Amino acid sequence: MPALEQRNVANHLLAALPPADFALLAPALEPVDFAIHQILLHAEEEVGAAYFVESGVISMLARLQEGEAVETGVIGSEGMAGLPLVFGTPISPLEAAGEIPGRALRVAAPALRRVLQDSPALMQALLHYAQAFYAQVSIAAGCHAAHDLPHRLARWLLMAHDRAGGDEFPITHEVMAQMLGVRRSGVTIQAGLLQNAGLIRYARGQVTVLDRAGLEDASCECYRFIQRITERLRAPPS
Repeated sequence: MPALEQRNVANHLLAALPPADFALLAPALEPVDFAIHQILLHAEEEVGAAYFVESGVISMLARLQEGEAVETGVIGSEGMAGLPLVFGTPISPLEAAGEIPGRALRVAAPALRRVLQDSPALMQALLHYAQAFYAQVSIAAGCHAAHDLPHRLARWLLMAHDRAGGDEFPITHEVMAQMLGVRRSGVTIQAGLLQNAGLIRYARGQVTVLDRAGLEDASCECYRFIQRITERLRAPPS
């Protein structure tokens, strides 16, 4: 399969690389589709590959002993799943699974390690992203502890909207409840209130954002904080 051309890449990390550094990685990049609930990385298992998201959303999940999973962070085309490889650790503490179906560029762990040794620019970009993702996870943890469900649901919908690639995206109340760590009935009630307010439309497993500004007003300040950090990582690392 011919190597990808950088101009055709939608992932922000790869698109921002110097062309010579991208050329080192391009032969190892393999386009793959992922579905909702599809597990890409297993918790407490060796990371076999990294995934640079092109479209859709990957969710990082903490899997509990009872089998339940709680979302700790989301990844769209701004980032990648597989950060343990950047830190030189073979085991992922979290599970990575498809949240909104999409496509990613997969690179096997050995190939990524080799390129990281030869490309300081790629290493710097991924460390820069890791810092921003760590901030997202930390802020989201504080949000779960301090803010009520209506604000958290609005914040989560905004983050999904940012990464979905359009105003309409597939998601169920069951998935939203799992991501927020609450009962499905609570999400159903709050989503209904957002729909009655004209902020979203929900039908047959599809959410449509109708009033973006109104949804931002309904969210807590955590969304704006996370958004500022995400926008900052789009700039080349200093």
